[in-house]
Amino acid sequence: MDNTKFIEHCESKLNEKFNLIDDIAYFNQKKVLNAFSEYRIALRHFNGTSGYGYDDEGRDCLGKVYAKVFGTESGIVSPHIVSGTHALTVALFGLLRPADTLFCISGMPYDTIRGVIFGEDNGSLKDFGVNFEYCNLKNDKFNYEEIRKKFNKNVKVVYIQRSRGYELRDAFSCAEIEEACKFVRGLGFNGCIFVDNCYGEFVEKKEPTEVGADLAVGSLIKNAGGGLAPTGGYICGKQIYIDLIGKRLTAPSIGLEVGSFSGGYQYFYQGLFMAPHTVAQAIKTSLLIGQAMSELGFINYPSINKMPYDITRAIQFDSAEKMVDFIREVQYASPIDSFVTCEPWDMPGYDEKIIMAAGTFVSGASIELSADGPVKPPYIAYFQGGLTYEHGKYALEKILDKLR
Repeated sequence: MDNTKFIEHCESKLNEKFNLIDDIAYFNQKKVLNAFSEYRIALRHFNGTSGYGYDDEGRDCLGKVYAKVFGTESGIVSPHIVSGTHALTVALFGLLRPADTLFCISGMPYDTIRGVIFGEDNGSLKDFGVNFEYCNLKNDKFNYEEIRKKFNKNVKVVYIQRSRGYELRDAFSCAEIEEACKFVRGLGFNGCIFVDNCYGEFVEKKEPTEVGADLAVGSLIKNAGGGLAPTGGYICGKQIYIDLIGKRLTAPSIGLEVGSFSGGYQYFYQGLFMAPHTVAQAIKTSLLIGQAMSELGFINYPSINKMPYDITRAIQFDSAEKMVDFIREVQYASPIDSFVTCEPWDMPGYDEKIIMAAGTFVSGASIELSADGPVKPPYIAYFQGGLTYEHGKYALEKILDKLR
């Protein structure tokens, strides 16, 4: 069977899932459009400001639109947030104080946030006297018995990482997050339930903040930016927490009253408008890649029998060579820097050498077609994104040429 017929064979098995994805995208598109309509978004909201940015209507309304979409009381959306890790950092430092405990119930958090939480002499939460506890997962799910044992009165923030990071497990669904929120509240917890929502926005019809979480935090160069936002991050949640975090983003005396951006906000609004459709394209690409790799005998997370709960896919290879070949083919299929051969390197914030394919219009944007992973056993490539399904299909052709 040649590559074209093989891909058609894979697509034929995905029709039902693709129809479900289209239904989710339409639901979320209506949610976004209703938010734009409610806040009467107009051309004037795209205008930039300079200096202090007092009365920056574009900035303020962007936060309101995001809050409406995420079902929260308030929101911060800022181009001055440089990454998802930075958004998480600003939020955590806004909420936590010395002797408080940050309690992660979804296993050890992702590599780049570890230095923020318990780094030594680097300005981490630990350096400021904030304690950290975490629970290992049980069969890749929340370990409620261990959560109960480790929970204590000093816990100020319960932290959930929705996506897998560099772990070989499924992302958490909103239904699973809702169950975890109810369990934690049942322990008498009245503090903040905080969700790292990176890679999960618009994958389902609900967001974590609509099922019991108090805050959702993410990056605009992932799902929520729709492939158009050039930078930035968002933090959406209860007003009391957003106020505290706003004082950390700027200064305690001024909070969210200031913050200019002379470049204007068109691509932040337009990116959010595009996000439901763009995420659907990425999920369809993920399923196609997953189906094809499964047919070739490679282990996939999530399983091809399941709907994904984020835009990432973990694919396990039996050698470093095959893993590296897979990632390089993604780069060769990219619109930008297609001539570049990826090499493993010591990327800031990671413990192992990382190889990364990211031939993207927005540097490092993982809503665009990309792949990466630490080059170590068990040799897992983490594939994500795809602004168009057609691009993902083209990349698969190149991958098949190499692996078959």
